[in-house]
Amino acid sequence: MRDDATLVRLLDAVAARDEAALRRLYDLTAPKLLGVILRIQRDRSAAEDTLQDVFLRVWLAAGSYAPEAGRPLTWLCTIARNRAIDAVRRRRELQGPVLEDGEDWLERLADPHDSEGAILGRDALRACLARLDPAHRDCVVLAYCEGLSREDLSARFGRPVNTIKTWLHRALASLKGCLEAAA
Repeated sequence: MRDDATLVRLLDAVAARDEAALRRLYDLTAPKLLGVILRIQRDRSAAEDTLQDVFLRVWLAAGSYAPEAGRPLTWLCTIARNRAIDAVRRRRELQGPVLEDGEDWLERLADPHDSEGAILGRDALRACLARLDPAHRDCVVLAYCEGLSREDLSARFGRPVNTIKTWLHRALASLKGCLEAAA
């Protein structure tokens, strides 16, 4: 059942931080959203990572959904499409350093197979984000939840692109350390 009324009710509940509603929304829409993502990202593993990112974005932005602006599934598909495109761009732009054990540093930030754990860990993430400098926190959220590029962030914050890169790098390192300590 993916009728508009059901999805609108679920999005309202997600906006009120109802985890069960997010799980139900996931169950109803994940196959369709994964299909949208797979048309952009051919790698299924990367697409599944992006799907997790989509639902994190939905969790953070469900309150901004306005039924009068369009159908809920269209809104969700737009988020999926944009996150997939952003992920492709990031993979092209950011080939992060490979650590001594061969693992990419970005992959250490979140386990793509732990979607329920990621949802349950939102309080830890919120607490860790609150510890960041407000400008750095805003920069991270805008980059990873809204999909703004470093150049967009540079213009928005009135700082050079290299400063934005430094802010993002330091903020992500702080978040990683904080989240590892919370685990």
